[in-house]
Amino acid sequence: MGKGPGLYSDIGKLAKDLLTKDYNSDQKLTVKSYSTTGVAFTSTALKKGGLSTGDVAALYKYKNTLIDVKLDTASTINTTLTFTDLFPSTKTKASFKFPDYNSGKLEIQYFHDHATITSVATLKQSPIFDVSATFGTPTAAFGAEAGYDTKSGHFTKYNTGISFTKADSSAAVIIGDKGDSIKVSYVHHLDQFKKSAAVVDITRKFSANQNTITVGGSFAIDPLTQAKVRFNNYGKLGGLLQHEIFPKSVLTISGEVDTKALDKNPKFGLAIDLKP
Repeated sequence: MGKGPGLYSDIGKLAKDLLTKDYNSDQKLTVKSYSTTGVAFTSTALKKGGLSTGDVAALYKYKNTLIDVKLDTASTINTTLTFTDLFPSTKTKASFKFPDYNSGKLEIQYFHDHATITSVATLKQSPIFDVSATFGTPTAAFGAEAGYDTKSGHFTKYNTGISFTKADSSAAVIIGDKGDSIKVSYVHHLDQFKKSAAVVDITRKFSANQNTITVGGSFAIDPLTQAKVRFNNYGKLGGLLQHEIFPKSVLTISGEVDTKALDKNPKFGLAIDLKP
């Protein structure tokens, strides 16, 4: 646990990751390798439906600078530069996507023992500004975020959230969608190593008069195997199994079925992440 309250995006992130991370219904293969100069290469192949895509990425760290370049099958080049402590207690990110020259984005994060502030601006003629701030401690934090489009003169978002974290549990409340929704989540760790956990997420959408309740968990079957499951009040049942086939190389099998559908045809995904 760090000294500060964390970023606004960290509020409710643990519950979100337990219920969504690594779930997929596609076939995915990721291979990572490292050169003698310290460059990390990642190759990814993805088959979604009848469409196959892929990308190759290179990550290099030089002193306090991280350079990340990715080329995909659509001939798009994504470049991200991350500078640590370019200014005291800050992290600066600059990202560009070619040939889309209006995709540039600059992000600055400031960290303090009792506050974190993030500002993001798109690098175009009529920029969009996003600002978020979090105040508190690692155990209790309150934050808010807002986005403003200078072209339309309207706010693109304004949300707020609060989180409470203990050694064996974490809770968060987020008022989002410009006040149109409220999300309450709770995570309880079932062991001291935090390998197994139970989670519940309740979301209320006021304009649609709709409630979504999702329960799930992550469970360590053995030191090399992890299982996850989730189920919501609309009958969507999902699960995944991860196994470390080699050191740092993980095989993930996931699937989802709509238990209320007439056909009940399940969707399955397979992901392999190989590291040397």
